[in-house]
Amino acid sequence: MQMVSIIIPNYNGLDLLRGCLLSIRNHVQTPYEIIVVDNGSKDGSLEHSLNQRVKLVSLPSNTGFPVACNYGLRIASGDALLLLNNDTLLTQGAMDNMLRCLYSSEDIGIVGPMTNYASGKQQISEPFTTVEDMAARMNVPDSGKWMQTERIVGLCFLFRRELMDRIGLLDERFSPGHYEDDDYCFRARLAGFRLMLVGDAFIYHHGSASFKKEDRNWFEGLSVTNHQKFIEKWGVDPQQFI
Repeated sequence: MQMVSIIIPNYNGLDLLRGCLLSIRNHVQTPYEIIVVDNGSKDGSLEHSLNQRVKLVSLPSNTGFPVACNYGLRIASGDALLLLNNDTLLTQGAMDNMLRCLYSSEDIGIVGPMTNYASGKQQISEPFTTVEDMAARMNVPDSGKWMQTERIVGLCFLFRRELMDRIGLLDERFSPGHYEDDDYCFRARLAGFRLMLVGDAFIYHHGSASFKKEDRNWFEGLSVTNHQKFIEKWGVDPQQFI
């Protein structure tokens, strides 16, 4: 059975982090380790994490998502690696179904679940009811609901260690965040790996919780800047993959 390293970047997100960690404890049956990478939080996140039997990386300031993820990836020991937003809740069966998909073929590199809040194809089409109801209806194992795609959103980003060994860590030029997940997906596909949407896995996403703490104009400016960085790096527009 594969061991999963679950890497959770956090910045002043104690209330969200508490729920995220609890959802992992309650709903993940496969062997796992949790790595919390804290970006200089002042809200008690560090103290809470120290009491939660996790690996903890404490950074002095807010380095952003790609840098924090890379710190976690460097110390991860799992066969599979999961980058997980602190504003998500894992649900019963979701991890099992994502792992089944990831290891169903050697050329699958990254998989991602369906959710209530995401850009692109991972956004559920049916009305959201409750976390428990959506999970009970959607997390029934069914490989017929898996679909190849060109992009997985970084909110719940499960990939093989072999992929990281091949293409490396997240590109920190996209710090503090935005398009680092698109970049990683593009690099994975260039290396010959397939990406899969796991239609029989649902997780809950509160939605852009960390960025909501920042000024909206700043957020929109960052999106524009990093979109241009992607185009300059690869010569293609990542919007075509959404």
